[in-house]
This record gives sequence, structure tokens and C-alpha cells, in this order.
Amino acid sequence: MTLPASAPGTAGTAPWRTDLRISVVWAMLAGLAAAAVLPYLVQMMPGRFARLSLSLPALALLQGLQSTLLCGVLALLGLRMGHRLHLGSPLLRGWLGSAPPADLETLRPWRSLGLGVVTALAVIALSLLVDPLLPEPVHPPQELGSGASALNGLLASFYGGIVEELQLRLFLMTLLLWIVARVQRRQPRPGVYWMAIVTAALLFGIGHLPAAGHVWGLDALVVLRTLLLNGVAGVVFGWLYWKRGLEMAVLAHFAADVVLHALTPLLSGALP
Repeated sequence: MTLPASAPGTAGTAPWRTDLRISVVWAMLAGLAAAAVLPYLVQMMPGRFARLSLSLPALALLQGLQSTLLCGVLALLGLRMGHRLHLGSPLLRGWLGSAPPADLETLRPWRSLGLGVVTALAVIALSLLVDPLLPEPVHPPQELGSGASALNGLLASFYGGIVEELQLRLFLMTLLLWIVARVQRRQPRPGVYWMAIVTAALLFGIGHLPAAGHVWGLDALVVLRTLLLNGVAGVVFGWLYWKRGLEMAVLAHFAADVVLHALTPLLSGALP
């Protein structure tokens, strides 16, 4: 199922005001998510934050404002490019614009949530196979207890679901497809969509290399693990963005991160 959208080549006639309203909503959500992720980052990299002169609330405010501005611009660009590609944010377009409301039975949000959970379980299974082969951690995450770790992971899940999907799917994946459409002067074929999905997924993995390198250091196995686990998830989220819209990709990403970063530490702490 592809999303209803403007015909290819009609992006210039699509309503700017609607795209602007949608991008403002996503920008505000991204700013809140960027502020909420800080406790998780402090847990993962306590040494780096201990050297900062800013207080955590001030840092959260600055990071939130930065993400609001950046993600607002990226969202607007992605929405504008997405018109000719049948990509976009169908739920918000139906609520904030003149388009007919999106059919939830067609978008299947519960299936997207379920697919996110399945993706997280696949990532956990892969990590169980690979992690015993990894080197000893150089900077192990700070142990806060299962409850605190789960709460920090829950807050971080909003960042993954919102900010990363705005950056990697709505903007980057759309940009790659838009370039192809401009060069070929026609709607990209399905194979091109898959190329954009895989490219964005690999870049999604590359974006997680600094955090992985901080914990273990970067060797070939750490790089492979990071690209594989995040790449698998990125392909799933990219497919959902293509077929069901940004909101469904956000739901799946959020559900996956809740399992990985909130439920897993909570269950681990409950086990004897």
C-alpha cells in the first residue's frame, strides 16, 4: 500500500501552510524528545557529562532548542520533497491540512507497534549471538538499578522514535529518492526505494558508532555489530515509512526502543 499524495511533479502546488504546520508539530516533539534523552546519555557516558560546566537542565534546554530548529527545517524539506514521491506524514496531513483523514485501518498502527516489538526481539537475538565475542567494555554504562535504567530508557525511546525518524526517513531517505526522481524525470522504481531504505539504514548504524566506540572501543566486530543491529531495524522503519507513512515508522521505532532500552533492563533487574 502506498500513500495517497500529490501526483509526481506537483510538489510546487502543494500547500506550503499545511507543510509548515506539520513541520512545526514535529519540531516541537523533536525538541522535547531531545531534552528527554539526556538522562540516558548521562547514564551511558557519565564521564563526559561530569566534565561539562553546564547544568543538566540548561543543557537539556539548549539541546531541545537546537533539535527543534534543526528538525523543523529537515521536516519541512522532507515534506516538500515527499509530495512527488508519495511519501510523507499522512496522519498529521489529515488532521492539520485539507486532505481527507488517513484511514487507520489502512495504516494499521497496532501492526506497526507489533512490528517494532518483533524488530527489537530480532535485535536482542542477534546481540546474544555477537556480544559474547566483543571485547571487554572500556567505559561500561553507569549502573543505576533496573528502575532508573528503565525510566531513562523510556525517555530515550522518544528521541529514537521521533528525532531519528525525522532525520533519517523523512529527510534523508526522501532526499535520496527526490534526487533520483529529478535526475530520471520520473517516479523512482521500487528497487530505488529499497536502495534508499538500505542506505538510510546503514547511515543509521554509522550514527551509532560513536556510542558503541565509547563503550567498547572501535574494532571490526564492534563496527559490524553496530551496523548489523541498527541496519536491521532501519530497514524495517524505512519500509514502514514508504508503505504507511512517517507516523507508522515513528510508532515502530518507539516500540522497538521501549523493548530494548526500558523493558530489557527492567526484566533483567527482576531476574534472580
